[in-house]
Amino acid sequence: MSSAWKVAYADFVTAMMAFFLLLWILNTVPQDTKAGLAAYFTGERNFDSSSTSPVSNNPFIQNTNKIDTRDFKISEVEKSHYAIAQKLKQMVMADAVPQNSSGISADDVGVQLHVNSDVMFKAGSVDLLPEGEKVLQSVYAILSEYNLYLVVRGHADSQEARPPYSSCWELSGARAAAMVHYLADKGIKPTRMRGVSYGDTRPLQPGIDEKSRSRNRRVEFFFHRPEVMSYSVVY
Repeated sequence: MSSAWKVAYADFVTAMMAFFLLLWILNTVPQDTKAGLAAYFTGERNFDSSSTSPVSNNPFIQNTNKIDTRDFKISEVEKSHYAIAQKLKQMVMADAVPQNSSGISADDVGVQLHVNSDVMFKAGSVDLLPEGEKVLQSVYAILSEYNLYLVVRGHADSQEARPPYSSCWELSGARAAAMVHYLADKGIKPTRMRGVSYGDTRPLQPGIDEKSRSRNRRVEFFFHRPEVMSYSVVY
C-alpha cells in the first residue's frame, strides 16, 4: 500500500511527457499543414460548396495544396483524397468544370464533384451540351490517372420530366446511364463504374420555386477506392 503512490506518480510523469511531446510536434508542424489537416478531420470537409464559389467556401478544398506529408504522417487513403480534390480544384479553377454550377466535397470514403444538370444536358433530355462534355472529359482524365471507382448519381426536380421520360426517376436514371456509357466508350472499364437514379428523392432545397428547383437538378460524380464499391454509403 505504501508504494501505491509511486505507480500513480509514474503515470503522471508519463502523461506529462506525452503532453509535452505533443506540444513539441504541434510547434514543428507548419501552420498551413495544420489548417489543412484540421479541415480534413472535421465536419467542414462535408460543407456543401455548391454556392457561388465552390472553392473559396470549402476549407477542405482550400487546403488541398497545403498538405505536406513529409511534415505529418497521414494515411494513403487521406493522401489520395487530397490528390483527387486538388485535381478537381484545378479543373474548376481552369473552368473545365463551370465554377458557378458545381461544387466539391469529401467524406471518409471518397471525394465528390457535383454539377448542375442544366449545364450538362439539354432540358428534359440526355443530350449532352458542350459544357457537359467538358465535365465528362475531366472525369475521364481523373479515372485514367488514378485507380478509382466511380458512382454517377442522377438527380432531377419533380417538374423536370417530359416525354419520352414519364418520371423524374427515368430521366435521372437515363442521364446517369448516359454518362457511364460515355466514359465506357472512352475506355474506362464498366466494372469500375455504377449509375444510380435518385429522381427527386434527395433535394438540396425544398423546390418551392424555380430557383430552388434548379439547384436540385444535378449530377454527382463520387470517386472512391475500389474496396468500398460494395458499401451502401457510396450509393
